[in-house]
Amino acid sequence: MTKADLIQELIETGYLKTPRIIDAFQNIDRVDFVPEPFKGEAYENYPLSIGEGQTISQPLTVAFMLELLEPKPGEKILDVGAGSGWQTALLAHIVANLRNEGGQKGIVIAVERLQALCDFATRNLEKYKFISNNIIRFHCVDATGGFPDEAPFDKIIAAASARQDIPFEWKKQLKIGGKIVSPIDGSLWLFEKVNETKWEEQEFPGFVFVPLVRG
Repeated sequence: MTKADLIQELIETGYLKTPRIIDAFQNIDRVDFVPEPFKGEAYENYPLSIGEGQTISQPLTVAFMLELLEPKPGEKILDVGAGSGWQTALLAHIVANLRNEGGQKGIVIAVERLQALCDFATRNLEKYKFISNNIIRFHCVDATGGFPDEAPFDKIIAAASARQDIPFEWKKQLKIGGKIVSPIDGSLWLFEKVNETKWEEQEFPGFVFVPLVRG
């Protein structure tokens, strides 16, 4: 399967819908974010190992999560569990306003707790100069407590599954009107912050993620 084939499949099956997200998939090549032994499988619609017991997510899942999140140019987004950096790069392409939609450039705060993956992701992301151009700020730390130094965020997305509920700190560090997309147990959840005490929540079952590890 080619990159064009994969994107067309995601569009035809309804997982990719929004022009700016489709544009990101076209411009950020998954092959740049998979380990050398799996380059030939980069455009297959399934997860691939990136070492350390972690994976680069299935393209279908990434598309679904980004469509739920609705990232936009100019936003500040916290990306928890950056892994190989692919989803981080897709977000960076969107928020950085690279298609000249007008307005301020955004930024992605990417966090990964495993040092080997931090090194892998930063090498991958610099193929697009996202870090050196300050479109991504990458931190190798535990983000289960959020990232208060960079808060508040317009959006938060996580690639590892919490148990029972997402960390309270994420909700506290989100702007009113913002969204969080995160797996919890076997479902994806969308949280929308209506005000400081009211949230709207939607569950989308049937997904599998590596666990969110605290500490």
